[in-house]
Amino acid sequence: MATALRAAYSDLFTIRANPTPADRKLIEGKFRSVHNASPNTAKLMASTFYALLEMADLSVATPPKKDDKPEKEPEREPLAPLPRKNEEAAGGSPSPPRPTFHYNIEIHLPATKDVEVFNAIFKSLREHLLD
Repeated sequence: MATALRAAYSDLFTIRANPTPADRKLIEGKFRSVHNASPNTAKLMASTFYALLEMADLSVATPPKKDDKPEKEPEREPLAPLPRKNEEAAGGSPSPPRPTFHYNIEIHLPATKDVEVFNAIFKSLREHLLD
C-alpha cells in the first residue's frame, strides 16, 4: 500500500517525505494549486490522502529513486490497418482511414401551436446549414 501511495501521490511526498496531520494545510494548498480545486474539494482530497496514509506503512516502502527506470514493455508488432471496402475490390493498397466529422445539432423548439414559427426555424436551418 505504501508503494502505491508513494507512486500515486509522488508530488506530495516531494514536499514532505513523511507527511503528518500538521502538514494538512500544506497538502490542501497543493491540491488547490495543482488541480485547481475549490477549498472544499481540496479538503476532501486531503482527507482521502490521509485515510490512505493511515493504512500504509511508510517505513516499509522506499521512495522511488529518480535514476530508477521503469521496466520496458516487450515490443509488439504493429497491427496492419484493415483494407477499405473499395480497395479490397480494386486490389489497391490499404490507406489509413480518414477522419470524419459529425455534427449533432440540438434544437429546443418553443411551446407554440403556430406552424409558421416551426416553418421559419426549419427554413432558416436549411438556408444556413445545407445551402
